Amino acid sequence: MADPIIKPKRPPQTRTGLTDTGVKKAADKSARTRAREFALQALYQHLVGRNEADSIDAFTRDLVGFHKADSAHYDALLHGCIEGAKTLDAQITPLLDRPMAEISPIEHAVLWIGAYEFTYCLDVPWRVVINECIELAKAFGGTDGHKYVNGVLNKMAPALRAAEVAADKSRQTPA
Repeated sequence: MADPIIKPKRPPQTRTGLTDTGVKKAADKSARTRAREFALQALYQHLVGRNEADSIDAFTRDLVGFHKADSAHYDALLHGCIEGAKTLDAQITPLLDRPMAEISPIEHAVLWIGAYEFTYCLDVPWRVVINECIELAKAFGGTDGHKYVNGVLNKMAPALRAAEVAADKSRQTPA
């Protein structure tokens, strides 16, 4: 009988704050990131199920992990996006290459979050808004939805955050 083959043990993996799929581990997420995730799920319920904001809000607050989210930011995103849906869509629609009805509900909700934060959350830098929205689209959206979200929000930023975008661009150009 042949001796069994013994494979050498691999050293344990070092953790970089990402799961095997490349998504941030839950423990490493900020309260605002969690708020955006819960708001995205709630906005999806509104877009797909046409559920009322109050019933969505009550349901979402009972979800596991909600206590770790920034509830004030969640409230602002959920209620602000639903109440301002027409205004947000008016900001987004001219930047699209197709009708809004052809945009997936996830990307639609992510674009609402981006447009809302650009307009009303001036304490969040424009690059952070785009990055957070890209991460939402990667985690919840279709295969290349994050690329579409990135393109739309990069076109939107100069219109809604003109001074901030211009200041960033001027710092990046070599003198």
